[in-house]
Amino acid sequence: MDGFDPEQYDVDFLDRGGTVHDFIDNKIKELSLGCSEPFHVANLDNLVKKYVIWCNNLPRVKPFYAVKCNDTPTVIGVLSALGTGFDCASKAEIQLALSLGVTPDRIIYAHTIKAESHIKYARTHGVQMMTFDNQEELSKIARCHARAKLVLRITVDDSKAVRRLNTKFGASLDSAGRLLQRAGELGLDVVGVSFHVGCQCTDSRAYRQAIADARQVFNIASLMGFQLSLLDIGGGFSGNENFKVKFEEVAATINLALDDFFPVGCGVQIIAEPGRYYVESAFTLAVNVIAKKVIMEEAEGVPDRVMMYYVNDGVYGSLSFLINDPTSAEGSERRYRSVIWGPTCDSLDKLTDSCLLPELQVGEWLLMDNTGAYTVCLATDFNGFEKAHVYSVVTPETCVFLISPTAECLCFSHFHSECVFIHSHSLFFVYFSVSRVCISTCSCCF
Repeated sequence: MDGFDPEQYDVDFLDRGGTVHDFIDNKIKELSLGCSEPFHVANLDNLVKKYVIWCNNLPRVKPFYAVKCNDTPTVIGVLSALGTGFDCASKAEIQLALSLGVTPDRIIYAHTIKAESHIKYARTHGVQMMTFDNQEELSKIARCHARAKLVLRITVDDSKAVRRLNTKFGASLDSAGRLLQRAGELGLDVVGVSFHVGCQCTDSRAYRQAIADARQVFNIASLMGFQLSLLDIGGGFSGNENFKVKFEEVAATINLALDDFFPVGCGVQIIAEPGRYYVESAFTLAVNVIAKKVIMEEAEGVPDRVMMYYVNDGVYGSLSFLINDPTSAEGSERRYRSVIWGPTCDSLDKLTDSCLLPELQVGEWLLMDNTGAYTVCLATDFNGFEKAHVYSVVTPETCVFLISPTAECLCFSHFHSECVFIHSHSLFFVYFSVSRVCISTCSCCF
């Protein structure tokens, strides 16, 4: 594993015993003296903790982090120091990984639809491994990168996923033989099979069936003279610790399937493409209440107030893919039905319209946890609103490990105890403090 240089990424150290929320409180106090722009805080301890959990539960599966999920350079740097590979889907993502010291052999160009110029860029910079699922892609690769190591992506059952992918990507099992034949005719080197069970898969059995399907393709390839040596089990792993299917359950199902269909010693390397698994719970977003309206409505003949709050980040910024699952606040304060709007002039820029919150004042802050996946990377500057800045924090103990990582340092108990985080499964979990309201957020759709 490579070392991590915190100075390169402008990382802040948490005081001994301090938490992410302590850092946020201090940052809010600083911002109160000037501007009040939204910001993310990335908890690098949480990121490392997820890496350790992965290693403990899926020891045979090498992770290739999906850069598209969150391309914050600090995230790439930490995961690179830990020895992960990287799933890149474009020239720009490959450029980013290479610029941060990732070697080409640790990159898979995991997009079945690629521009020829991007394929040539991968060839020029030594990226060999890439996916395909159709004959036209094989023809492009033959023209642009004839020595590539190819991975055939197949369609699998993704009906249990929050967001399905296989209508757009993947070759059917029936067409796998024809694609392998065409690759052979073009003199291309097919080395493996990949699949994706869809984003945030809610049934661990989907992985078992997909691995069984991949075994069929391996058998077909063997009969055709191909010696496949790689299985890529894709992504679909939730990063929210309160997701309905626990990661440990998914891992146990995968391990049993691998033992049955790709046992130890079979000569096949197993990799995966986790994205949100690593970053979802590592990020907290802080937004400021910049405006407020009070609307009078009648409920069962009784007049009541509906609060409308406007915050400085929204669906055109960090929160473009939300699954709203509102909940009420705990505590003794009276709560009101609240509508939360983003800052832009678009009426579609709404975060929720059915959340029960204590009355907030302009200038107070809302904290949203579980905002590491498909937030930073999808933000725009529509209407001229700036994207939320990312601050990264780490404990001294974890930083020492990242600077000089060794396998012996991978102690789960340390990272488990050092990571302090809000856990939630719904859009708004709330508690009051002097300067902020904490709301537990989003599961983004990807």
